[in-house]
Amino acid sequence: MLRNLSQRLVLMAAMAASLGAVAQTGTVRGFVYDESTGEPSIFTPVSLWGATNHGAQTDVNGYFSLSKVPPGQYTLRIVFLGYDTLSKTVDIKADQIITEQLYLKKGTIEMKAVEITAEQQKAQDNVRVGITKLTPKQIDRLPAIGGQADLAQYMQVVPGVVFTGDQGGQLYIRGGSPVMNKVLMDGMTLYNPFHSIGLFSVFDNDIIRNADILTGAFNAEYGGRISSVMDITTRDGNKTRMAGKVSASTFAAKALLEGPLKKQTAPGQGSSSFLLNFKHSYLDQSSKSLYSYADSAGLPYKFSDLYGKISINAANGSKVNFFGFNFTDGAQFKGISDLNWKNWGAGANFVLVPSGSAVLIEGLFALSNYNIEMLEGDLPPRSSNINNFNAGLNFKYFMGRNEVNYGIEVTGVNTDLSYFNSLGYKLQQQKVSTELAGFLTYKVRVGQWVIDPGMRLQYYATLAVLSPEPRIGFKWNITDRFRFKGAAGLYSQNLVATNNDRDVVNLFYGFITAPDDIPKTMTMPNGEVRDINDPLQRASHAVGGFEVDLTSKASLNLEGYYKHFGQVTNINREKLYNDSPEFASKPDELKKDYIVESGDAYGADLLLKYEDKGIYLWMVYSLNFVDRFNGKQTYNPIWDRRHNVNLLASYTFGKHDSWKVNARWNYGSGFPFTQNQGFYERMPFSNGTYSDLLSANGELAVIYGPLNGGRLTDYHRMDLGATKTWKLDERQMVQLDLSVTNVYDRKNIFYRDRLSGKEVYQLPVIPSAGITYSF
Repeated sequence: MLRNLSQRLVLMAAMAASLGAVAQTGTVRGFVYDESTGEPSIFTPVSLWGATNHGAQTDVNGYFSLSKVPPGQYTLRIVFLGYDTLSKTVDIKADQIITEQLYLKKGTIEMKAVEITAEQQKAQDNVRVGITKLTPKQIDRLPAIGGQADLAQYMQVVPGVVFTGDQGGQLYIRGGSPVMNKVLMDGMTLYNPFHSIGLFSVFDNDIIRNADILTGAFNAEYGGRISSVMDITTRDGNKTRMAGKVSASTFAAKALLEGPLKKQTAPGQGSSSFLLNFKHSYLDQSSKSLYSYADSAGLPYKFSDLYGKISINAANGSKVNFFGFNFTDGAQFKGISDLNWKNWGAGANFVLVPSGSAVLIEGLFALSNYNIEMLEGDLPPRSSNINNFNAGLNFKYFMGRNEVNYGIEVTGVNTDLSYFNSLGYKLQQQKVSTELAGFLTYKVRVGQWVIDPGMRLQYYATLAVLSPEPRIGFKWNITDRFRFKGAAGLYSQNLVATNNDRDVVNLFYGFITAPDDIPKTMTMPNGEVRDINDPLQRASHAVGGFEVDLTSKASLNLEGYYKHFGQVTNINREKLYNDSPEFASKPDELKKDYIVESGDAYGADLLLKYEDKGIYLWMVYSLNFVDRFNGKQTYNPIWDRRHNVNLLASYTFGKHDSWKVNARWNYGSGFPFTQNQGFYERMPFSNGTYSDLLSANGELAVIYGPLNGGRLTDYHRMDLGATKTWKLDERQMVQLDLSVTNVYDRKNIFYRDRLSGKEVYQLPVIPSAGITYSF
């Protein structure tokens, strides 16, 4: 016993000595803001002169932390493109935390190559596998279709993203269907972020601060989806003055107003602000006269987006935001369908900087509702409603260049579905589901390596299923310019879409939580029959590649990926019998409401980027393979686009960069579809066995060929844009946007009517114009 006690005392002494060594260092942390608006300056390099290996970049809240700094006097220094250099002396003492508020002034001298290492340092310090970070400035480099740049348009040029078309189009990310993509706005879950026309999202570019697009192998802070994540952060309102913007175009009009509720009287003082943005499309009316050649009845799309936010900021950088939104959408395809959806929600999030602690705390609580209804021909109406709440607490702790991130989440979902398949069978479900999750990640820098392991525990309380989901990411900085990286992980989700992955055109997009009415077993491609232990959808990811800084202005990124979808749930559109005792002998695929499939997605994405002064080039090539096995056959789902190419060029020139021209070209190989093999007369049997087949008139029905055995024609389109800005004074400006969509009027197929054989095409050549006044 004495021996054990002495060993423990030695261990405690060693720990005390190590803690004492740590205590001989200090921490300087804080926030960086744009002085003119009070908006956080994101991804800004902050260095500590007089110390080695002490540098950081601000996060999406403008926050930075430099820890384990030996006591002494140093200079905090920020050199950032577009701003004057900022320097501030700080006196760091042992075992103390200094919190600074730093305000950047707009640059008066054009910087050349002063700040060429910021992006390089960010690349060296972070794993960054399968992630694209977008800001409003980048989105503005696309041709402004409809007179307005939009995230939906830029998403189409992100590596790994496949877009199915201009009308009713959906985004498929590295083999995953839309329901497998998690969309967050300020931490709140959204269920349909894209409008029916496919060119616009619910995220107006003027309210975005940053968008992170994670196409696979994301770490443990994200869960509940098995393919990808879109994490959108909105900006705060102007904290120093009233400002706004009004604009009108051939597609839509919008207005933005922002300003202080409590003005920030001096840098570092507390403040509060508001932001209100409204956008409304009148394309269904304007197209009757402007684009009558596309459709004499007008293009059938309309939408309205309303977003508001109030931000309250404390003097030490802590803040709380209250936000709300109301999004609506409608599309009336004459003689085909009438689709309407609406989405509203409200919530609050906060950032807390405790004095005396190196931890940064973030929290969220949000409520939302999504409702969609569709009338299609003579079929009964389809409808889907989902009520959602989600809440969470995240904690970040910085230790030198290392970082610990952990947190908890709770999500509640109430779904109400009424759905009819093409054979007229009704599927109705009301379910309540609750999910609890905890996660931990630890990013550590060891020599030339960055290692970022994580663990997520996802508990589906309604199903009583615990899903442990380990994640790992790494980067090897072989040289300052050449880096190798990789990531992998396990993923699960409880949400199922109420369309079928085999449908070529998906207009109705409702949701349900994991259903009970699924088969008890599933057959794998090798013939093995597996038991289905729970109704969750599951996947595993592996991504690897390298990135090269070719020059200070050009970079190349190559990633290969593999996603195995071990269990995927689909609506059974071929159900013929009720799942009742009298049909017990019938196979599950003819009586269950859902089927369970497996599949794989693999491929590679190549990105070449060049940026120098006013020139911006973005070139992407994607090679994709997606397959599914339904228990009987392997087939390619409708988003299996083998080749996808996106070329984007933007050039800014003239006095004060008053001119901007840009171009985008997209090529995509043909999507799979099921061909017609023949036709037959389908008798109605309206009187059952007493029907008179000799006098009855049947309906023309289709005999289908092999599932998705054909390919549609290739898709390609060029868009051009030009922008002219007139600066009236320091705060006022007028901007004119001109653009042409589908310049050479390519007839890209939308869908083919199976009975008539008529082909319906995507948008023809569409010129548009928009004018904006900012103050």
